[in-house]
Amino acid sequence: MTDLDIRLVRYFTTVASHLHYGRAAAELHIAQPSLSRQISQLEAQVGARLFDRTRQGTRLTEAGEAFLPHARALVRSARQATAAARAAARPTRITVGYTAGLIVTPVVRNLRHTHPDADVRTLHLKWNEPRQALLDRRVDAAITRLPLQTDGLDVTVLYDEPKMLLVPVGHRLAGKESVTLDDIEGEPIPRFPDPEWDAYWRIDPRPGGRPAPDGPSVETIEDKLEYIAAGQAVAIIPAALHTGGTRPDLTTIPLHGVEPSHIVVVTRAADSSRLVAAFRTSAMTA
Repeated sequence: MTDLDIRLVRYFTTVASHLHYGRAAAELHIAQPSLSRQISQLEAQVGARLFDRTRQGTRLTEAGEAFLPHARALVRSARQATAAARAAARPTRITVGYTAGLIVTPVVRNLRHTHPDADVRTLHLKWNEPRQALLDRRVDAAITRLPLQTDGLDVTVLYDEPKMLLVPVGHRLAGKESVTLDDIEGEPIPRFPDPEWDAYWRIDPRPGGRPAPDGPSVETIEDKLEYIAAGQAVAIIPAALHTGGTRPDLTTIPLHGVEPSHIVVVTRAADSSRLVAAFRTSAMTA
């Protein structure tokens, strides 16, 4: 049984994506005749013709169609294996991700102090990026908030954070010492595209099973702030995201009678890096 050359498999997936040898060769930075020879070599290894080249263009054969999903999985696995090996070979580097309003400086400073040989970096992440950034190995650990899809990850709650109500300064509730969900029964709250995040931060359903009031659809924090400042919505936010200092047209009020926000440290499951373990320990004891 002939072992497949991963390089040739990658060439095949590129041609399959373009169905055009010229464009595939340009993407791979090789000459088109050389690419044709490489594909022929792969077909010899596989024992089947993978492409038909006609006057109408290039198309996958039935064998090529059957081979394609497995080929893509092989290329993906090879990349992941390489990334894992490189990560293990460089145990002196760690990138720590963090989301808005969360300060990682003390934990990072402590890690640099206890591991002076380490290259400790930080990377700010958008509210919906931590999980994918970990799986893509853009970061090795992250400090963020729940909710979060946890499969494939190790998640530990570090502390709780009160929730606040964010309103425009001219709102009828502005200046009150505190409010409850009953006070905002009919107030629209912006909706986010992520269903779990949306339900959590809109507290939907409300106690008793009644739905939360509907609100404008947004995809960014900035868009949400604009709707609130314009008087078209209010929002429930973590206390650390108090924006009154940066936007004079917005103010916050403590929101009582609701579950607090949870701050967590997240790493990839079964990550054996000594620096990742040290960061988790430092974050949990800080």
